[in-house]
Amino acid sequence: MKGAVLSVFSLLGQLMDDERGQGMVEYGLIIALVAIAVIGVVTAMGGQLQSIFQTIVDTLTGVTGG
Repeated sequence: MKGAVLSVFSLLGQLMDDERGQGMVEYGLIIALVAIAVIGVVTAMGGQLQSIFQTIVDTLTGVTGG
């Protein structure tokens, strides 16, 4: 029984020292934060962006004659 408890503690210690995959988790968190920021900016500037894109569409339609 005592050997099994020591084995469990040894395994937990090894898992806590294992840092593989930590970099990928950090990159994932950064990507998530950037996505949240982009969504916030697009939401806040939605009307202005729609106006800008509509101006571009109108200009391109006038140039191509479509």
